[in-house]
Amino acid sequence: MRIITGKYKGRHFDIPRSFKARPTTDFAKENIFNVLIQYVDFDGAEALDLFSGTGSISLELLSRGCSRVVSVELDRDHHRFIQDCLKKLTATKGTVPSVSSEADNRGTVPNMIALRADVFRFVKSCHQQFDFIFADPPYALKELPTLPDLIIERGLLKPDGLFVLEHGKDYDFTQHPHFLEHRQYGSVNFSLFRP
Repeated sequence: MRIITGKYKGRHFDIPRSFKARPTTDFAKENIFNVLIQYVDFDGAEALDLFSGTGSISLELLSRGCSRVVSVELDRDHHRFIQDCLKKLTATKGTVPSVSSEADNRGTVPNMIALRADVFRFVKSCHQQFDFIFADPPYALKELPTLPDLIIERGLLKPDGLFVLEHGKDYDFTQHPHFLEHRQYGSVNFSLFRP
């Protein structure tokens, strides 16, 4: 897993082979971010990464200058991997990350919070708004088609915010009232939405 650009550009992290998560490929990630810079100024933006998996998108957002990134991942091992990546990033800067107790399932570093939580519970209880929200749920997740409505109806996006949903080829959101555009890179599909 590699950070494509920004202050941590080129940093690599080895993902354990035992992981079930499939990080967004570098090819797809680089191409979708080339599209996203037309819609979002990441420098100073507040971002939310749902179903974070390995944290690839969260780390990219952090590297691109987001003032705040919230990463939400339920799997214990994946959450720990994200925390470890954050520790490695901050160690290179000569700072010591603050990681709170396991009891509250949070790991923090400057500008980023890694939460170990169920995405649907988090979304339903969240009272914050974000400039950018990215979701990469398991492609077989039965609730996947409900995510655009859930994000928009809960008011998690700022008025000119952007929601990006990564999904498989079996989904078509072009008729959704908040649909903006669709991009496909190999087998990876992204649908973009605005409130």
